[in-house]
Amino acid sequence: MPAPVRRTIVRAATPGFTVGAVLVLVHDGRVLALSQPHRVGWSLPGGLLDAGEPPHRGVEREVREETGLRVRVGLPLTTQVNAVRRRVDVVYRVEVRSAPHVAPGGEAVAARWLTPEEVVAGVDGGPAADGPTREILSLVARAGEPGAHDGVLLDADA
Repeated sequence: MPAPVRRTIVRAATPGFTVGAVLVLVHDGRVLALSQPHRVGWSLPGGLLDAGEPPHRGVEREVREETGLRVRVGLPLTTQVNAVRRRVDVVYRVEVRSAPHVAPGGEAVAARWLTPEEVVAGVDGGPAADGPTREILSLVARAGEPGAHDGVLLDADA
C-alpha cells in the first residue's frame, strides 16, 4: 500500500488528541497558580499549542499571555497523557530564586504563589483544582522522587 494512503488510513482510524504545554513555576516551595474563568479552582500557566507550534514555544507564549512573564524553558520534566479526555500535556518546570511580579492577563484573572497542596485542595474556601491540574502536580511530585526515572528490563529475549 502506498505511504500516503497508509498515512490517511492510520490518521482516520486513530483517535485525535489535543496537545498542550504547562509550566510549573516554583519559588520557595510554592507554585504560581492562576484563577481562570473557564477552569475550576486554581490552575497552572499553559494552554493548547497552535498548529505546528513546538511545546517549548507554546508554553513560553502562554506564560507570557497569562502572566506577563517571559520564560525560557529547557527540556520537559514529564508528559501527562489523559486517554479519557484525549489530551496530552507536555509539562515544564522552572525554579526562580525570587518571586517575579505577575500581571494576570489573557484568560487569567488572578495569580497567587501557593503550595501544591493548596492548589489541589483550594484555599480561602475556594474550590479544589480540576482533574488535569491535580494530575500534573502529582506527576511533578513523583518525578522528583528517587528512582522515578529508573526502569527494569523484564525480559531480555523480547
